[in-house]
Amino acid sequence: MNKSHTDKIETVKLSNATPALKSVDWPVLPIKPVVAFNTTRLPIPADIDDSAIEVCQSPELKGYQGFNLGLHVGDSREQVLENRHQLVSFLSRQSSGCNKIQWLDQVHGNHVQIIDSDSYSELPYTADGAYTSQANIALAVMTADCLPILLTTTDGDEIAAVHGGWRSLESQILTNAIDCFKQAPTNIIAWLGPCIGSQAFEVGSEVMQKFLSHSQQFAVAFKAVEGNADKYLADLHQIATIQLQQLGVTAISQLAECTFNKQDTYYSYRREQTTGRMATVICLTE
Repeated sequence: MNKSHTDKIETVKLSNATPALKSVDWPVLPIKPVVAFNTTRLPIPADIDDSAIEVCQSPELKGYQGFNLGLHVGDSREQVLENRHQLVSFLSRQSSGCNKIQWLDQVHGNHVQIIDSDSYSELPYTADGAYTSQANIALAVMTADCLPILLTTTDGDEIAAVHGGWRSLESQILTNAIDCFKQAPTNIIAWLGPCIGSQAFEVGSEVMQKFLSHSQQFAVAFKAVEGNADKYLADLHQIATIQLQQLGVTAISQLAECTFNKQDTYYSYRREQTTGRMATVICLTE
C-alpha cells in the first residue's frame, strides 16, 4: 500500500522531537492514500522535503506568534494569508493536484457543507463541518481548544472535517456529517485531534445536563470539580467517541494532546483569549 503522502508529513521533526505538522494515525489505513494532518502553532519549514528538518522552537510563544491560520482573530491579514499560502504549497507537494483549501466561517453550529468542484469557494462557508467526495479539494477546520474531527471511508473515496466544540457536538453535528456519506457508518474511519483536555475543560452543570438529556452514556465524560457542585470537567474526546459509536462508527483513533497545557505547541483560547488558530486538513487524492 502506498503511504507516501503521510510518510512525508511524518518526517517533519523539531529539535525536541515534536512535529510542526502532526500526521493522522488512522486506525485502519484507507485503500487510497488520504492526505490528513493538523498544524501546530509552529511554522512549516519553507524547504520541507522527504528528510527530517530541524525547526527552532521558542518556549515564550504568545498570542498570534507562530503559524496562525485564523483571519478572524485580529492578527495581521497579510501574515495570515501568507501562512495559508505556505499551507497550500505544502499540500501541493504532498499531492500534486491539491492546490486549494475550502475554509469555513465557524459559528459553533451543526451545519455541514457539501463541497464539490462546482460549490468550492475561495470565500468561507458559514458552517462547522465540510464533506466531499471530490479529489484535490482540501477541507479544513480551525481550532484553538475545540476538537477537530476527520472522517474518511475505508476506500478513501469520501471525507469530512468537523469542528467539534461542545455546542456543535451537542447539536448533533456528527450525525449531520455522517448523513452526508453515501457509505454506511461501518465503512467510515474517524480521527480525533488535539483539543482542550479533560483536566482543563471546565463547564457548568447545564452543559452536562444537555448531553445527559440525549443519553445517560455521556455521564462518564463528565467529572465533578471538587468543592464546586455546579462545575464539571468535560472530556470532548470521550463525548465524540460515544456519539460516533452510537452512529455506528467503530474505527476511531485519537491524538489526545491538550491544547491548553501545551503552550509551546498549540494555540488555546481558554489560556490566552487573544490567540491564533491551528488547522486540521484532509484531502482526497486521485
